[in-house]
Amino acid sequence: MTESIIAPREPSLLAALLPLLALTALLALSVYLYGADSSYGANQIALLLAGGLAALIGIRNGWRWDDIQDAIVQGVGLATNAIFILLAVGALIGTWILAGTVPTLIDYGLHLMQPAWFYPATCLICAVVALAIGSSWTVAGTLGVALIGVAQGLDMSPAITAGAIVSGAYFGDKMSPLSDTTNLAPAAAGSELFGHIRHMVWTTGPSIVIALIGFSLIGLGHVPDGVPDGFGELPGLLASQFALGPHLLIPLLVVLGLAIRRFPAFPTILIGALLGAVFAVLFQPDQVRALADNEALSRPMALLSGAWTALFNGFKADTGNALADELLSRGGMSSMLNTVWLIVCAMAFGAVMEKAGLLERMVRSILAAAKSTGALIAATLGTAVGTNVIAADQYMAIVLTGRLYRPEYEKRGLAPVNLSRALEDAGTLTSPLVPWNTCGAYMAATLGVATLDYLPYALFNLASPIVALILAYLGFKILHVRPEPVVVRSHPES
Repeated sequence: MTESIIAPREPSLLAALLPLLALTALLALSVYLYGADSSYGANQIALLLAGGLAALIGIRNGWRWDDIQDAIVQGVGLATNAIFILLAVGALIGTWILAGTVPTLIDYGLHLMQPAWFYPATCLICAVVALAIGSSWTVAGTLGVALIGVAQGLDMSPAITAGAIVSGAYFGDKMSPLSDTTNLAPAAAGSELFGHIRHMVWTTGPSIVIALIGFSLIGLGHVPDGVPDGFGELPGLLASQFALGPHLLIPLLVVLGLAIRRFPAFPTILIGALLGAVFAVLFQPDQVRALADNEALSRPMALLSGAWTALFNGFKADTGNALADELLSRGGMSSMLNTVWLIVCAMAFGAVMEKAGLLERMVRSILAAAKSTGALIAATLGTAVGTNVIAADQYMAIVLTGRLYRPEYEKRGLAPVNLSRALEDAGTLTSPLVPWNTCGAYMAATLGVATLDYLPYALFNLASPIVALILAYLGFKILHVRPEPVVVRSHPES
């Protein structure tokens, strides 16, 4: 006899919502108890507890623990590439500070950037570079780190600067044909790449204009009288501690060149980190030996030890200036381990929600209520944002939302570019606004600014979903599938 297999039961809407409600309550409690330190462990516990509740609901509905465990392993596996990139960026920051690359960029920025136009200039610089290389993460991990340093030297807000960096980086990433998400969204929706990019202009164009106007107004309204105490001597202090020069920008140019050639992100950033270590040994030997902090070592071994330390533990400045030391003491793979912990817990929670069918159950209820085209696109935007919160990864937000909504768009005769644009407007652009999302965690760890601190100033990322929603309800630039023309063939009379 063959053993009968009983299919798992479909969850109720209340059961599907329970883990999300529990997560919301736990995260609110975490912030209340720990404040800005909530991301250093408390949020991770909240995600695991909410994931445990989702697993219990799945088991009660007939799923086996082995099925849920396999889903968790697969879900965490999706973040492996992001985790390795994150570790490589930590190493890159450490070696680039030690090599003098970041100090040189900060020094140039302090001399060239005008405070009144600093925020819009930051947004534009990041937008142009991201458009060229198709990677918001690479831009944030290289230029972004230096621009945060420039902001502190000019007495500009690190939170607003981080918002401008994220805005510019994600504009370029979204509009670049080299970007992985720009290729993934049309693939998930069934549209064509360049048609997708052209269609995005109608939401992305107004959004970046709104962002630039906003940053200009903020900058004009906050022109500092001078630099803060301790930072006035920063240019001279940098020159005394590092051998500055344009040759130290070669690691940056190499990384950008590899990115333009579509070299994979992890080896690109790792090559940049190793090149930074080589430049540190060649051009900053005294700093390298000081970082090794072991007088018993021979000179070659001290240089090796110092460069190695920068890779895994970052750079530790000892300039005698507390503010400058705080600015320059950064990086190393170890600095990213808490963020890795956050990503792993978030991906586990999202994987259980998807496997147990809880996310799909919520989406079906939304679809039943979305009668008009505007409501359907609004539901798509909301689901992509929600998936960023629940599944904690922009790729899952794009692929899962695209998979769930694509049949409905086809059924209603809507062109696939409408779906792919909505996936980017909400899936790609809100990902860095969620603290435990892979993108939000990455930006916070890389820029040294908490996600919730820069969120109000990520003007482009906030504007784009709103513009998309307005256009959806106005019916402006909502394309429909044209029916295939009927070809009537004439037959010659016999």
